[in-house]
Amino acid sequence: MVDECTKKTLSNIPLLQTRAGPRDKDIWVQRLKEEYQALIKYVQNNKESGMDWFRLESNKEGTKWFGKCWYMHNLLKYEFDVEFDIPVMYPTTAPEIALPELDGKTAKMYRGGKICLTDHFKPLWSRNVPKFGIAHAMALGLAPWLAVEVPELIEKGIITK
Repeated sequence: MVDECTKKTLSNIPLLQTRAGPRDKDIWVQRLKEEYQALIKYVQNNKESGMDWFRLESNKEGTKWFGKCWYMHNLLKYEFDVEFDIPVMYPTTAPEIALPELDGKTAKMYRGGKICLTDHFKPLWSRNVPKFGIAHAMALGLAPWLAVEVPELIEKGIITK
């Protein structure tokens, strides 16, 4: 079941229309425009609600994304590098989001710091192709992962300020 806060967040992120990946050259440009529009709207909504928590940018082709994400816990800000590549089969295949500095610090992570999204997020993504994009991956993938994992890592003393 999806909680009301998640439903509200999701309803405020524009759905994408174009089914295209990086190999689709001309229509990839249209998809990339939609991705940026959705990300901009999501970030604006986050700022307006006082819940700003990430910054992203991409290479010129829109195939490699990188930036910072942060999580507030007990009034302390924990900041992490975030990165991912757009998969060859995108948007059919969701991006694998990585937090490299947390690599090996939790069981809910794969080699290279890729966060585990298999059980909860990937089935949701596959039901929503091509409507979901990078903003949706951040909102429904990375945000819940951070909310569960970071406090636990802090409590265990694995990450410190």
